[in-house]
Amino acid sequence: MLESFLRRPLLPLLALPLLLAPAPLPAQTGGAPYSVDGRGFNRLQDAVDAIGEGEGTIRIAPGYHRDCAVQTAGRIAFVAAEPGRAIFDGVTCEGKAALVLRGAGARVDGLVFQNMRVPDGNGAGIRLEQSDLEIVNSLFRASEQGILTADDPEATLTIDRSTFSRLGRCDRGLSCAHSVYTGIYGKVVVTRTRFEKGSGGHYLKTRAVTVDINDNSFDDTQGTATNYMIDLPSGSVGRIANNMFVQGKDKENYSALIAVAAEERKNPSRGLSIAGNRASLPAGIGRKSVFVADWSGEALAIGANELGAGLTRFEKR
Repeated sequence: MLESFLRRPLLPLLALPLLLAPAPLPAQTGGAPYSVDGRGFNRLQDAVDAIGEGEGTIRIAPGYHRDCAVQTAGRIAFVAAEPGRAIFDGVTCEGKAALVLRGAGARVDGLVFQNMRVPDGNGAGIRLEQSDLEIVNSLFRASEQGILTADDPEATLTIDRSTFSRLGRCDRGLSCAHSVYTGIYGKVVVTRTRFEKGSGGHYLKTRAVTVDINDNSFDDTQGTATNYMIDLPSGSVGRIANNMFVQGKDKENYSALIAVAAEERKNPSRGLSIAGNRASLPAGIGRKSVFVADWSGEALAIGANELGAGLTRFEKR
């Protein structure tokens, strides 16, 4: 069974340059690291402020950017001039993230976020506090959290062709961090994205009212003290379809791969579609798990899924 899983590409093809790009030179060589309509800026915050309440694109030069910014207005696209070679490394604003977003909307394209750590254990590449956000072809790695959001029931978070690696933690007596953790967003869409090598917590935890989690890979084979692959702690409707799940050996909680309404029943879950997925446990592990564990008590629409040995299709809890 495991061999059939490994035949499927585990990394979105368009994300490969993010991992294979050569090490960039320092961002400050050869001109300003940030530009808006041809104007150069040495600080990301200055570029954000130049757009203000308007709409614009910040082009980000290759290099290691030990910088951060807070967006409070306007619609801004943060775009790497060369995808995979503009790296935000270890610097956060407001003790939160490299990008703190609470404007009228944002897009992140081709950026890398790494080594984000803060005192409360929630250091993230992006802290999304309101409005829509679209993320494409980006990489989040080696941080406490990849993306963390507040609540915005009218907004949508979209993640496509991206990678989340070596993220999450549950230590120091603090609340756990996760690769992606969203509050009560209106909709969360995750497509063609890879989650791998988690270092604690869940891979994708979202309280969104509606989810569309389609054509992703959740590869836990090198995870450490991880928990669920997908956690919908408040319940959700929508679909979880055509994903690949491989549970690893080093688990804090191996009892389920997908959890529905484990903490509360704030959102409806009736009709949540879970179909076309493939899942397996480690070969020779000698333990069992549940593909979908449900606390909602509502009728989920669990269709055909290809499950490996030791996996039970569904369990009501």
